[in-house]
Amino acid sequence: METPDAIRSGTTVAAEHRRLPVETAGALEEAAVALRAGRLVVFPTDTLYALGADPLNGEAVGRLVRAKGGREKAIPLLLPGQEDLGRVAAEVPDLALALARRFWPGPLTLILRTRSDLPEAVTGGTGTVGVRVPAGRVALALLKLLGGPVTGTSANRTGEPPPRRAEEVAADLLRHLEVILDGGACPVGVPSTVLDLTVDPPCMRRIGAVSLGALRRVEGLEGLREPAEGSPA
Repeated sequence: METPDAIRSGTTVAAEHRRLPVETAGALEEAAVALRAGRLVVFPTDTLYALGADPLNGEAVGRLVRAKGGREKAIPLLLPGQEDLGRVAAEVPDLALALARRFWPGPLTLILRTRSDLPEAVTGGTGTVGVRVPAGRVALALLKLLGGPVTGTSANRTGEPPPRRAEEVAADLLRHLEVILDGGACPVGVPSTVLDLTVDPPCMRRIGAVSLGALRRVEGLEGLREPAEGSPA
């Protein structure tokens, strides 16, 4: 197994992943080192376990796409705080700020227009990006340690069930990983709700942990409808 120094050098690829309980001394730091080096890390969020990569590193995003078994949709991102929206979004409408103040940290993903410097593999060629600030303490601590965005797609192969526990991460995904942070069961256990703010009126793309009723209580979303059949993964 590689040492953290070897990971930092970027000259080797791990032969196997390390599964670390989040209480292990230095576990978060080891995961952060791996992410900075362009490796893949699985970690718990408030909703489900996420497959993390540096979204500004094209090679890292390529590793994520291969680990997922291919992907045509945009890859959602997790942020340390709402003040980081400008790092990935080209424009942040007032409604996005109002929703962030009300629901973040938490399980609401907002789709916004993306900055041009995000790799196309992240945006899926859509010109948009889904973002949220997670409420999970491990995810937030890792994001704040990194000081920037991390991919937040679920830690499963495309089309397979997303894991709520570390031991549910499929074996064919494990060989692509550097580190799994094991934080036990994710408290919410269902995906985030996805709201598209790039269209007028805003459109709900997926019903998840934040209910349609809760969103309709926000000014400007009173007429929000249930999403069409099919949802982002």
